[in-house]
Amino acid sequence: MLLPTYRNRKDRLWYFLSTQQPATKAPPTTLQAGFTWVSVSPECISKFNELKLGKSVKYIIYKLSNDYKEIVVEDSSSEPDWETFQNKLMNAKAGHKGKEGKGPRYAVYDFQYELEGGEGTRNKIVFISWSPDEGTLVFPRMTYASSKESLKNALNGIAAEVQANRDDEIEYATILKDISKGKR
Repeated sequence: MLLPTYRNRKDRLWYFLSTQQPATKAPPTTLQAGFTWVSVSPECISKFNELKLGKSVKYIIYKLSNDYKEIVVEDSSSEPDWETFQNKLMNAKAGHKGKEGKGPRYAVYDFQYELEGGEGTRNKIVFISWSPDEGTLVFPRMTYASSKESLKNALNGIAAEVQANRDDEIEYATILKDISKGKR
């Protein structure tokens, strides 16, 4: 078989595209997050706007729905107790195909702290991606990792991001140290 000769890249691209079979399926209409198709619930955005604008909410915990197709609000509170928030993240569960393990979660926390030298109080909205290293099933962990950007892109106004995989990475003092110095 004699192959055609090309004058330039444009001709080669035209030939390649003209010989391909048309797609048989229309692409899904939801947002693509990595290799999974995950949508963000409108409640996620409205609850975040309450936290950001109304200051009536101190934190929001997000999770993937049981079918792993949508990010939804799992919990929110106006109480500023860090230990309660931390325990909810650390005790979250996720299941897949009849198995259950520790559950990854996304969270947004309105972090308030004092500046060194008595210069005043600051607030930063911190996005936390919690995915424990031990005891987490592979499918939930990978799905959470690949869909994180969908949620982050939907929430405008995040000042810092924390990726926590161990219990010590989600301690109040650790996060305070990092965000007050602008590391995260």
